Amino acid sequence: MTDHSPAQSKLEAQLAELEERQAHLARDLGEPADPDSSERAVEREDDDALEGQAALVTREIASVKRAIDRIAQGDYGICVRCGGDIAPARLDARPEAALCIACARREG
Repeated sequence: MTDHSPAQSKLEAQLAELEERQAHLARDLGEPADPDSSERAVEREDDDALEGQAALVTREIASVKRAIDRIAQGDYGICVRCGGDIAPARLDARPEAALCIACARREG
């Protein structure tokens, strides 16, 4: 049985960072609009960009949580599509990876 505690620590740190970033984005999006109409237009564009970032962060959080769940279930390092092993180098680079490189390329 492989010791995944280093990966779990890395994932938990990544999760904490992502959740902090998500909270920061939520604070920025929650700021009241500027009463100046020209400034409101600029803020709306900024908010659109922030909303896109928030959506990306939300997806990353879900991916990291699923990886932590796979560690708990004993499935970490196994491709969720083909059932093959995910290369250790891939997991070092992307500890949240759920697909082996071959399946990730096919999804592409």
